[in-house]
Amino acid sequence: MPNTYRNPIIPGFYPDPSICRVGEDYYLVTSTFEFFPGLPIFHSCDLVHWRQIGHVLDRPSQLPLDGVRYSRGLYAPTIRYHDGTYYVINTLVDGKKEKGNFIVTATDPAGPWSEPYWLADAPGIDPSLLFDDDGRAWYTGNREPAQVEFDGHREIWLQELDLESMQLTGEKFGLWQGALKKAFHPEAPHLYKINGWYYLMVAEGGTYHDHAVTIARSKTITGPYESNPRNPILTHRHLGLDYPIVGTGHADLVETQNGEWWMVMLAMRPYDGYFYNLGRETFMAPVRWEDGWPVVSPGTGKVEFSYPVPDLPEQRWPTPPACDHFDAPELAYQWNFLRTPRETFWNLNARPGFLRLQLRPEQITEMVNPSFVGRRQQHIDFAARVSMQFAPQAENECAGIVLLQNSNFHYRGVVTLKGAEQIVRLVKCEGGEESVLAEKPLSGQQFYFKVEAYGQAYSIFVATEPETWLPVAENLDGRILSTPVATGFIGAYIGMYASSNSQESDNHADFDWFEYQGLS
Repeated sequence: MPNTYRNPIIPGFYPDPSICRVGEDYYLVTSTFEFFPGLPIFHSCDLVHWRQIGHVLDRPSQLPLDGVRYSRGLYAPTIRYHDGTYYVINTLVDGKKEKGNFIVTATDPAGPWSEPYWLADAPGIDPSLLFDDDGRAWYTGNREPAQVEFDGHREIWLQELDLESMQLTGEKFGLWQGALKKAFHPEAPHLYKINGWYYLMVAEGGTYHDHAVTIARSKTITGPYESNPRNPILTHRHLGLDYPIVGTGHADLVETQNGEWWMVMLAMRPYDGYFYNLGRETFMAPVRWEDGWPVVSPGTGKVEFSYPVPDLPEQRWPTPPACDHFDAPELAYQWNFLRTPRETFWNLNARPGFLRLQLRPEQITEMVNPSFVGRRQQHIDFAARVSMQFAPQAENECAGIVLLQNSNFHYRGVVTLKGAEQIVRLVKCEGGEESVLAEKPLSGQQFYFKVEAYGQAYSIFVATEPETWLPVAENLDGRILSTPVATGFIGAYIGMYASSNSQESDNHADFDWFEYQGLS
């Protein structure tokens, strides 16, 4: 039996994947919305085993996320390579200082990446690039057509990119409005030149259950484009709400050095009903060309959980540690902040071997940059543990853990004061409305939190001595951490949090280690 790989190839909130090959190396980027650093970049040699090598946007000067709403910020990126340079093009949807479409470049995909080149007169979202055989560069994106006939009516458009000025130049061309009748939100365009044809592949139907991938082709880059008569080439919309993989779409194609074709795409895994806490994840399926058109997942036409591996030499990477002891000089790549940090509220040097979070007035319920350091939930069943040292000095001060979908939907388990008594408090925020689910006295300054999730049942425990767990609350309803309840485009996070809740404070919380393990 041939070796196989499992989908998703990158689990957890890693949506809108874009991929490129450079020689025998493959690079992949995904969306990040309001999280900083932005746009994780992954490297693989066999398309199955991926390791993160950095973020495309890892400096505050590159990424003004100040005040952005949840599920706004950075939308779908595209990564391409041309003549010794890597290009990532992207959309910043919200932004007080800058917003719109921009390009960054690097000679090493691990960085550093350039400051953004902001594109003038580039409407729409989901930009992409094609470097043609003659060296010319072309931009594709989506926009409203001259006559908007219905909600979600869009067209894919094209314009040349001047690589010297990094600005669009020349005439704009409308290319295609999608394959399906009254195509809803044609977006995520990728343009390829294959065997003398220009292929334009897009997403349609919106990024939820009705998501689909369609494709058209032309002999000339400006069109006209003929639709594949067998469109859509991929969708799961017809398989039912109880199908284990839904929402397939927003795809990109890559050809291996051995002539195989593969497609990466986003999809969701609902569980315990139609709820997907992990958000939109990165999947991969084989592609075969027939009669000049791509056939995705030949034989089944749908994305499967398992396929034979690509015809590439296997390249595994060292397994990342389950526990971060915060011994490194910088935070590991899995850690994110909410929005752009304009002050350094975290510190790995003040107390070596600890992550110190400064208590600040900012709160996780606000569209700000709170003292929060989190990582993605990547498994349906998981356990996370953290060790914290903290001594609250006032009732407004708190520190602990957060199970986060967004500012309006989350759970907070924190140590704080109630009068003169030190307690652990569990707060549920649902739709922006807060309720206290539990309060228990807790002495000392050394605390351990544990979260265990089995499906949509989340339980939170606390201890003052290692492994002497006391339940704070068991079988919490995890559905508020899912996109169908909370809305938006992101997946659930779990992280460390400290706040002085609208008041100034000189206090801090020290986190000794954080452990995350999948249980399935």
